[in-house]
Amino acid sequence: MASWQAKATSFVLRHWFKPRLARTPDAAAARRVMGGGPVIPPPRGSRAVPDTVGGVAGEWLIAEAVPNVATLLYLHGGGYFACTPQTHRAVTSAFALAGFKTFAPAYRLAPEHPFPAGLDDAIAAYRGLLETHTPQQLVIAGDSAGGGLCVALLLSLRDRGIPLPAAAVLFSPFVDLAATGESARLNSDRCAMFTRDSFGRAAEYYVGQGDRCAPLASPLYADLHGLPPLLIHVGADETLLDDSRRLAERAQRAGVKTQLKIWPAVPHVWQLFQRWIPEGRSSLREAGMFFAREVEVARA
Repeated sequence: MASWQAKATSFVLRHWFKPRLARTPDAAAARRVMGGGPVIPPPRGSRAVPDTVGGVAGEWLIAEAVPNVATLLYLHGGGYFACTPQTHRAVTSAFALAGFKTFAPAYRLAPEHPFPAGLDDAIAAYRGLLETHTPQQLVIAGDSAGGGLCVALLLSLRDRGIPLPAAAVLFSPFVDLAATGESARLNSDRCAMFTRDSFGRAAEYYVGQGDRCAPLASPLYADLHGLPPLLIHVGADETLLDDSRRLAERAQRAGVKTQLKIWPAVPHVWQLFQRWIPEGRSSLREAGMFFAREVEVARA
């Protein structure tokens, strides 16, 4: 049963955020709608520390009084062209308070820095973390475009022979720039935040006239063998629902340990609203438990 908070938030976003975003004429205007609000400080018990890892600027979210379970590389969403580590502190601070020292890189954004600039930065940040951590101490997570970037990162690490992290969590991952899933059409009106056209514009900013089905741009079309365990959370009403469903199916067929959970009535990346949507807190709690189990297995 979905909470009234999830339903109310979806209603407000559908009637306020979604029309405003649809009217934006370019990436700069869309950025202001998606991430142009005030920066929210981390909650009590956590702090943000600016740093550079692997040559990539970003910030650590740290909770000093919490036992450390593992170190997390978190890749924020925003269609590859919007948002920052600061806009996603509701998520990164929650992971920090759950025992995951979290680094969120400010990877380069399109259209000024198109594919594969963001992926190159994610690889550099991960390799930087490997200088001070074993792969068994590392996990990765991301939402929306950041979720797609996580899968592309894993593929790139695998193909380069770089040790993979213990596990990955994907929140509503954007893994099909071509938007070929049925939900892109069927849920275009139902989704609280985005239409099919929204993701088409993001794809144009990210790859321009390039191949939208290239495996590292759209990991749905990649060979997924050899990846670490995946946990995927997505909303039933999202335009991106089929990105998650098809990714889970293909990962499982490739022999990847994969868990998929579909949540009713929640908006896209509802984890960002975890301070007032109980499903956001539940999703983050389940993600933390998943990471803790997989880290323990990797270290055994």
